[in-house]
Amino acid sequence: MDRHLSPSFEIPPASLSIFSILTMLTGLVLYERLFVPFARRFTGNPSGITCLQRMGVGLFISVIATIVSALVEVKRKQVAALHNLLDSPGAVMPISVFWLLPQYILHGIAEVFMSVGQMEFLYDQSPETMRSTAAALNSLEVSMGNYIGTLVVSLVHKYTGRENNWLPDRNLNRGKLDYYYLLITGMQVINLVYYVVCAWFYTYKPLEEVKDEDVPAEDEIQHKQLNYAEGKGEVELRRNVIV
Repeated sequence: MDRHLSPSFEIPPASLSIFSILTMLTGLVLYERLFVPFARRFTGNPSGITCLQRMGVGLFISVIATIVSALVEVKRKQVAALHNLLDSPGAVMPISVFWLLPQYILHGIAEVFMSVGQMEFLYDQSPETMRSTAAALNSLEVSMGNYIGTLVVSLVHKYTGRENNWLPDRNLNRGKLDYYYLLITGMQVINLVYYVVCAWFYTYKPLEEVKDEDVPAEDEIQHKQLNYAEGKGEVELRRNVIV
């Protein structure tokens, strides 16, 4: 794809992920400043929406982002076919790399809802003695997801064959990358349905209420402070007498 911003400057391919990061950083501010106060008017929840709802929205946006990725790939291959570049994998096609921005932006928005909501859920619903363990399990989950993604790619290579490989090594123009995106979309939809079922039956951890008798009265606090001060003065007096 055409990565030129100017006649002499090209965007490095690996730097495109910066758009997801910038979207996430901007989205976090807008979420707290705009979305939470707006949603609070309808839900009455101090956080706007619950942690489970926030993660569900993130999963749904991830599905949309993958569908957009498939559509952009279809568009890219159409441009390649129109200019007879299907068999020229090294050629620069006359289509801007900024066609990829929507999917990166959507992934950044999904991270605002999913990742932050997940950490909030683990911190809020985990026992106090297991919060660090829950955060570690979250990182372990991400690493397992990366391994599963690699496994899916390996299975696609194995079962689509050498002639009709969806992800060919030499010429992606003759591949079926859009089919791969649709496969991932199907897996995401199944995961979203499973998540909704689990979230529907989930019971939030009850909040601990502080009773009035558990809170010392102001007079009692002042009395304890006075006794502590008198005891401290008595200790100092005894120390001076011993010296």
